[in-house]
Amino acid sequence: MAAEPKASEVEQLRLRDRLARLRALPLLGGVGVSKELERLERQIEQIAVEPSADEVWHSVDLARHQDRPYTLDYVERMCDDFVELRGDRTFADDPAIVAGLARFRGRTVAVVGHQKGRDIRERTHRNFGMPYPEGYRKAMRVMDLADRHGYPILTLVDTPGAYPGLTAEQHGQGGWIARCQLAMVGLTVPTIACVIGEGGSGGAVAIAVADRVLMQENAIYSVISPEGCAAILWRDASEAKKAAAAFKPDARHCLELGVIDGIVPEPEGGAHLEHDVAAQLLSEGLGVALEDAERVDRGQRRVERRARFRTMGVFTG
Repeated sequence: MAAEPKASEVEQLRLRDRLARLRALPLLGGVGVSKELERLERQIEQIAVEPSADEVWHSVDLARHQDRPYTLDYVERMCDDFVELRGDRTFADDPAIVAGLARFRGRTVAVVGHQKGRDIRERTHRNFGMPYPEGYRKAMRVMDLADRHGYPILTLVDTPGAYPGLTAEQHGQGGWIARCQLAMVGLTVPTIACVIGEGGSGGAVAIAVADRVLMQENAIYSVISPEGCAAILWRDASEAKKAAAAFKPDARHCLELGVIDGIVPEPEGGAHLEHDVAAQLLSEGLGVALEDAERVDRGQRRVERRARFRTMGVFTG
């Protein structure tokens, strides 16, 4: 029995048939028809190189790999004299977010990032990298300190999402995510964010409203997890691979959509195989992005940052 054609192949055949019929029409010099021809040709070219569902899901697997470097792994390799600051000065400390001051490439910076755990004890302590509101208040405290002293800010994003539990909601989880985003919009110092693993929903974007947003090659960044999306659309979390193929959370598609500014390469096979090499590549990527962000006038920085995030997600016909 012949194998059924893939969805991408069916789509290509449909577009090619439509393109052939358009080309057969008289008066192809018409502006409307010519533009439609160009659009269809671009769609065919894009589908021809479109990653398969398995390739997209491979990025999801690597982004979640248990041996992938976390924020503190990178800080240890990229920075000198890291001094962690704990507590939100209101309620408590949240180990799911680490924040502090360090020397990066010869200069003082503030570093904020999500932190997961290696074993079950640390994962429980870090709440699997899912922050409570006090984690975002701690991040805001360190960002404010950096802004007052003129230190650039680097944020490393790696979370399935903000903690959705009852206690977090009682402490105002949604409001503090929004306040953290608002605080980042108002910063006057250069800010660089990089998704180093999972970039899940508001829990990720809360510390990613930056002048330049990067993603590591095998990271993912999305408004919902593939399992959550599948549970909503098909009432079946096992359809996660199908959901991921539909909303494309991988770095390549995020770059095409304009959600991020650049992709940081990883060692062959993934960052989990060579922590030192991955850190070197990330350091170079952050350094280049920081130099680029610093060229923008201080007074213009907030205007451009705000404009950029307000225009994301515009729908076109």
